[in-house]
Amino acid sequence: MAINLEVPKKHRALIDQAHQVAMNMLRPISRKYDIAEHEYPKELDILAAMIDGLEESGASEGAGAAGVRRDGIADDKTVKNGSNMASVTSISEMCWGDVGLMLSFPRQGLGNSAIASVANDEQLERSKGKWASMAITEPAFGSDSAAVSTTAVLDGDEYVINGEKIFVTSGERSDCVVVWATLDKSLGRAAIKSFVVEKGTPGMNVERLEEKLGIRASDTAVITFTDCRVPKENLMGSPEVNVEQGFAGAMATFDNTRPLVAAMAIGCAQASLDLTRELLQQAGVEIDYDKPAYLQSAAAAKFLQLEADWEGARLLTLQAAWMADNRKPNSLEASMAKAKAGRVGSDVTLSCVELCSSIGYSESELLEKWSRDSKILDIFEGTQQIQQLIVARRILGLSSAELK
Repeated sequence: MAINLEVPKKHRALIDQAHQVAMNMLRPISRKYDIAEHEYPKELDILAAMIDGLEESGASEGAGAAGVRRDGIADDKTVKNGSNMASVTSISEMCWGDVGLMLSFPRQGLGNSAIASVANDEQLERSKGKWASMAITEPAFGSDSAAVSTTAVLDGDEYVINGEKIFVTSGERSDCVVVWATLDKSLGRAAIKSFVVEKGTPGMNVERLEEKLGIRASDTAVITFTDCRVPKENLMGSPEVNVEQGFAGAMATFDNTRPLVAAMAIGCAQASLDLTRELLQQAGVEIDYDKPAYLQSAAAAKFLQLEADWEGARLLTLQAAWMADNRKPNSLEASMAKAKAGRVGSDVTLSCVELCSSIGYSESELLEKWSRDSKILDIFEGTQQIQQLIVARRILGLSSAELK
C-alpha cells in the first residue's frame, strides 16, 4: 500500500476553514487570554457551536480530538484518509492560531480522544456531546505512566477510586475526566485501566489550578478522588487483567493522541516561521530557495534549516495519522512524530525569537508567546526522553524491562 503525504483533497476545505478560524477568531484574542490566565474564553462557545453544526452535517469529516478512531478492517487494496488525518491537519491549523485556546475547545479535550480510541459503542454514545479531560500524572511520577498508584476497587456494581492527579488539562472546565487507575498494584502494568468519571461525582474534587509558563488560556488542574464511586460500565476496554497483554490496552490511547500533540507543535512552529519570514524580509534579509544555505546570510541559512526540520516533523506526523486511518500498527511512528515535532517545535519557536531579536523577545509580537506555548508540547503525552526510549525499544525489539 502506497502513502502519499500531500494534503488529501477531501480535507482541504476543512483545513481552510480551520485556518480562517485561527486567523480571524483565535489570533485576535490570543494575548488577552494569555494575560488573563484561568479566565474562560467565552468566544470559544461560538466556535464550539459551529463545530457541532459541522459534525452534525458531516462536513467536519471527523476533525478534532473526538474524531480520532480506528474504524473498519485493514484493506491492503485501498487507501483511506480518515478521521486521524482530518484531526492532525485541522488541529495543526488551529494551533497556528493559539495552542492554549485550541486546548480549551469544549468537547475537544485529550480525554475525548482517549474515549474515541478505546471506548465501546455504548460508552461512545453515553459520552456524546461531553467534554472530557484526561488524568494520568500523579505527584509521585511524571513520565512513567506504569507507576500509577490511584486505585480502583470493585464494590458491587461500582468501582471505588482513590488517589490524586496533577496537570489535568481542562480539569476544571470539562464535563468528565478519563482517570487512569490500577485495579491491583501487585499485578503491575496490566492492572492499569481508564475510567470515565463524571464531574459532580461525590468524592471527586478540583483542588486548584496551576499557574504556567505557556498555554495559559488552558486551565490545568489538580484533582483528588476520595472514595469516589463510579459505575462499573465506566471502565473503558476490558475489565480483565491480562498479564500477557500487559500495559498495551491502556497505552493504545497514546498511539492516537501523540500525533495530535505533534500536530499542535507543527502548527505553533509554523506560526513562528511565517511571521519570522515576514520580519526578516522587512529587515532586508533575503531567503533564496534556489541558493545553497552557505551562500546566504547567517539568518537566512538558519531559517532554511528550521524550515527543513519543521517539514520532517510534519511528514512524520502525517505518516502516523495515515497509518492509524489504514489500521496499521503505528506505535513506533506515533512516538517518532511526537519526539521529532516536540523537539522541533521548541527549537523553531525559540530560534525565531532569537532571529527577530528585540521584536522576538518583546510582547509587540506573539513570537515570545509561541516559544512559551510550544515547550509543553515536548513534555505532555510523553516527554522527549520517553519517546526516544519507546522508539529504541521498538527498533531493537526490547521490552520496557530490558531497556529502561
